[in-house]
Amino acid sequence: MSDAFTTRVLNVATGSQETVIDLTRDCEAFLREAAGGRDGLLNVFVPHATAGIAVIETGAGSDDDLLAALHTLLPADDRWQHRHGSAGHGRDHVLPALVPPHATFPVIGGSLELGTWQSVCLVDTNISNTNRHVRLSFLG
Repeated sequence: MSDAFTTRVLNVATGSQETVIDLTRDCEAFLREAAGGRDGLLNVFVPHATAGIAVIETGAGSDDDLLAALHTLLPADDRWQHRHGSAGHGRDHVLPALVPPHATFPVIGGSLELGTWQSVCLVDTNISNTNRHVRLSFLG
């Protein structure tokens, strides 16, 4: 594989509750090794049908607000045609249409370019899947 493209898979324990997990430090650590001070792009991808990647402020309640908003938009009840797993699990399969399973970020001088309050987060509402894989890929 070329030095221009480097990839790694993170294993993330999400637990048995709906969660927003900040991956920003993991992304930065990956770029310190992969980017070597170069400019390029970081792609973050979660290869799961019931999780997504969001850019959001964390630690000030926005992560909880996101989960509350998702509960309003996607209630965990029996309205969903997709009906296996935990109650309301069908909504988890709709989540990636609202919180996509990927995001791409600029990398400048080997550093992730985010706004002051932006964080790269894994959003997981599927309480039945307690472990996720997140692929980080640098192209530069």
